Amino acid sequence: MKQSPPAPEGLTEHQARERLAQDGPNALPDTKQKNALRLIKEITTEPIFLLLISCGAIYLLLGDPHEAMMLLGFVLIVMMTTFFQQRRTERSLEALRDISSPRALVKRGENLRRIPGHDVVRGDLVFLSEGDRVPADIQLLESSNLTVDESMLTGESVPVMKVVTQTASCTRTDENPSQVYSGTLITQGTGHGVVMATGIHSALGKIGQSLSGIDQEPTPIQKESEHVVRVMAIIGLILACVLVLAYGVLRGQWLVGLLSGLTLAMAILPEEIPVVLTLFMGLSAWRLSKEKILARNIPAVELLGATTLLCVDKTGTLTTNRMTVRHLWSCGAENGHHFDTLEQSNQPLPEDLHALLEFAVLASHQQAFDPMESAINECGQRLLTGTEHLHADWKLVHDYPLSKELLAMTRVWQSNDAQIKMIAAKGAPEAIIDLCHLDASTAERISTEVQRMAKQGLRVLGVAQVKFSDDILPGHQHDFEFQFSGLIGLQDPLRPEVPHAISQCHAAGIRVVMITGDHPETALSIATQAGIIPDGDDHAHCLMTGHQISALDDQQFKEQIKKIRVFCRVKPEQKLRLVQAFRDAGEIVAMTGDGVNDAPALKAANIGVAMGGRGTDVAREAASLVLLNDDFSSLVTAVKHGRRVFANLRKAIAFIIAVHIPIVGLSLLPITLGWHILLMPVHILFLQLVIDPACSIVFEAEPLDRETMQSKPRSPLDLLFDRNVLLHGILQGVGLILLLSGLYLSAGSMGLQEATLRTMIFTLLVLSCLALIYSNRSRRHILSYRDKQSNRYAHWMSALTLAFLGTVITVPSIATLFKFQPLSLGQIALCLSLGIFSLVWLEGLKWIRFRRSPC
Repeated sequence: MKQSPPAPEGLTEHQARERLAQDGPNALPDTKQKNALRLIKEITTEPIFLLLISCGAIYLLLGDPHEAMMLLGFVLIVMMTTFFQQRRTERSLEALRDISSPRALVKRGENLRRIPGHDVVRGDLVFLSEGDRVPADIQLLESSNLTVDESMLTGESVPVMKVVTQTASCTRTDENPSQVYSGTLITQGTGHGVVMATGIHSALGKIGQSLSGIDQEPTPIQKESEHVVRVMAIIGLILACVLVLAYGVLRGQWLVGLLSGLTLAMAILPEEIPVVLTLFMGLSAWRLSKEKILARNIPAVELLGATTLLCVDKTGTLTTNRMTVRHLWSCGAENGHHFDTLEQSNQPLPEDLHALLEFAVLASHQQAFDPMESAINECGQRLLTGTEHLHADWKLVHDYPLSKELLAMTRVWQSNDAQIKMIAAKGAPEAIIDLCHLDASTAERISTEVQRMAKQGLRVLGVAQVKFSDDILPGHQHDFEFQFSGLIGLQDPLRPEVPHAISQCHAAGIRVVMITGDHPETALSIATQAGIIPDGDDHAHCLMTGHQISALDDQQFKEQIKKIRVFCRVKPEQKLRLVQAFRDAGEIVAMTGDGVNDAPALKAANIGVAMGGRGTDVAREAASLVLLNDDFSSLVTAVKHGRRVFANLRKAIAFIIAVHIPIVGLSLLPITLGWHILLMPVHILFLQLVIDPACSIVFEAEPLDRETMQSKPRSPLDLLFDRNVLLHGILQGVGLILLLSGLYLSAGSMGLQEATLRTMIFTLLVLSCLALIYSNRSRRHILSYRDKQSNRYAHWMSALTLAFLGTVITVPSIATLFKFQPLSLGQIALCLSLGIFSLVWLEGLKWIRFRRSPC
């Protein structure tokens, strides 16, 4: 949609809502999203439901329409349960997609707001800076050193310089440098402009809408579960065919044999496993989003449980990212001029420090995105208002951005005197010292003051200035004759929750290292406060600088980083080398980052973690997780969720294996030992109403075990279906089938009728299923639930199961359909006693198997 640019103040909220309703969301259609009809289609074509419908058809052929109708009624109930479970998962994923869309900084009325990219509309005034993904087609109104990567549109990898021209056409041409296009990436500089086209009307939308339909590669866990399900399905099909032939050949009852074969196939087929994986991962990602953690790559949620090393930034992750100017210093006098903005808050700023703060403000962006620049601007407004040192009427001529070679930025201003340009620079103190070409004694004096301020935990910046009268600006900052103005110390206090979170990581066997661009003394101060460096450790052997990293070869580097806890003055490209070295050493690395240059390291880490508040879009896209509140404690929360997900998945898998063994056994034993037919399709369906919610809802909602964060990280090579899980599930299931067989033999010796035997066996089977659920909820003894947060789903599911069981046994019309017979009080008491015994057996087995393990 095309429209001429609006006034620079941007749209009002009311105008934006009208445009959004008129044009629709700023997004390409999502062809992968599952609506209700698509979900129903997938559910009705599942093998388990096709088997159930086949059983209903056989009952009709056998002349039993009541049994057929009841079976189909149960099919409908199970399908509805499955539908609502999957719909819940799909809605969780939809919510995550909304959160993960690229963000945009827009001006609505008088306020700057960060909004999801899909809410951007025509006419919005959008502000862009390095690392942003352009949310829509935009006509620039102002730009500063703005370059854009348009390779996704043009295939050209070289960034394109953008400058403001008088051209206002919205037609995409290579000759129009004043427009930026949806989906492209800001690689350098800043700018702002008005949105001209959104969604399918943008340049990206016109190229094609197929980008949203790319399929994802199955995860290792998904591949493992698909293999297990495939093997079990083949085994079930073979056994079912054998059972049908046995019934037909030995008894001549082909339809009954077919019905028994289908029942066996239903008993063996572990259709819960794919549902469990989908729901666990989807709901776990949704739970993380509630904790302000966005899982862009859902399998990363599970991998978090194996994390052995956390590499974290300082600013905004360990600290509050709410910077204030705390200290000003210039070297004019013998001891320099000091000013503490906190302790001397009631005093005016000394005249000797006016120029320092004046040029620090000039070296910062007026529309500041960086917390340091915001703090400098705020301090300038507070301490320089009413003086001649604020210059709102000066014109920005040019700026020299930060670079890998020089950690300083310079801005060129045209003063009211048209012949004079005022140049202001700020950056790392050593970079400013280098720019000023200072003698050794002056540089040493400044470095001593930097070290003193850094030991207080302050982030220190140097400031320089120069007047320039030539018309042609030099190509590099070094070509100016800078004069040193002074130092600014900024305070960014440690988050109060960080020390406890660090101690949790250490208790969980997770090593934490800090990677920052700060001065060594500043980094050591924060690391000591946070607890990253334990008390008593030699600081000299815990720290490594970027210069030292550059001086080491790969082998020396891998050896020396084993004991290092703080990496300071680190350049972005060195983060990638750090991650690769840690991974080569066998660590499972979670890495935080926020800038454009952090993207390679985030990609290289096992789990890349981007900052949601201050992070760039390119960092968010490279990362697996996004911390929406830039808080380190959120990362610890994510690790807990990762361990919880894997532990609960294994509990669910053990339960599925265990519960299927007695069901399969009761389907096979009648034909092999000549027993009465004990289980029919309707009974399997009833059990599905217990099994499915148990594995997909009860176990997913199970809180974290108390000891989980006191144990070492698991190996990433651990499988869901490993030997311990399979053996534990098999032993549980075998114990239950022996208990059920014992009941059948002892009750059968009393001369009880077939219907009574079936009722008692089924009652004990359901009670044993409930015992399995409660026993598998924790690897510890069942009394440990007193130490845990209550799982209300387990209690509700148990209550409903017992209510249904009582109904099908005691209501004559329903009991007849189930081929049940009402039980006497003595028979009910026997079943209850054996149900309690099954729980005791399961707990005893658990104690024997895990007595040597604290968890």
